[in-house]
Amino acid sequence: MGVDVLTEVVIDRPLPVVAGYVADPTNAPEWYVNIDSVEWRTDPPVAVGSRLDFVARFLGRRLAYTYEVVELVPDERLVMRTAQGPFPMETSYRWSAESAGRTRMTLRNRGEPSGFAAVAAPMMAGAMRRANQKDLARLKALLESR
Repeated sequence: MGVDVLTEVVIDRPLPVVAGYVADPTNAPEWYVNIDSVEWRTDPPVAVGSRLDFVARFLGRRLAYTYEVVELVPDERLVMRTAQGPFPMETSYRWSAESAGRTRMTLRNRGEPSGFAAVAAPMMAGAMRRANQKDLARLKALLESR
């Protein structure tokens, strides 16, 4: 059973501001509660082929993984994938203008867990959904306070 979690938020900031901030992975620890650090394996800025090492905490465990940027359309979408470990994951961000000064951001995490992770997939999906909702609320508050 795969995991596919989709979460959205509307942020009262212009699309280029939201997309520019989120599309810079070095900002992730500021708005993702569970991400401790991000380090570039390739030279910034972000581009297709960029590779980044993430260290995160999820369900009480420390996770270290490398994302590769597989798709980037500025001010529209960013897609990253990892093939490591028992839970290969794809994370995508999409942005669209709701109106002048308002941006809809969609965060999607999907993957095909194996081993024990496959058995725990339904529980993991729920935990991911709750974490994503908190992260997007944090992002909204952070960007709207600037």
